[in-house]
Amino acid sequence: MWLITTEGFFSAVADRDDDDFVLVRSRTREDSMALAAAVEGAEVIETPQADYRWRVRVRRSNWMSYVAAQALAIDYDNFKNAVAKRQGVERAGVYGDVWSVLLRLQER
Repeated sequence: MWLITTEGFFSAVADRDDDDFVLVRSRTREDSMALAAAVEGAEVIETPQADYRWRVRVRRSNWMSYVAAQALAIDYDNFKNAVAKRQGVERAGVYGDVWSVLLRLQER
């Protein structure tokens, strides 16, 4: 599952060792730190050789609560503008690139 929010970009996958947990991976330490600050018991793990350098091991129920909280916190009418305001123009530009690539699915 990919989740792109005004707090960061996350890729959540099952923890192979424990079904009660997910590994929430990110491209930046800042995104993982924001998640860890919001989720009880979460700790940032650096994995330099992995595809995603930063990971947070999160109890599945806590991940569900985090995702729900993100949905409830939507207070903007334009996502990319909200990202620019909260995370900066550079991050909003990256998300704009993702938006553009995904537009290809609509135009097929």
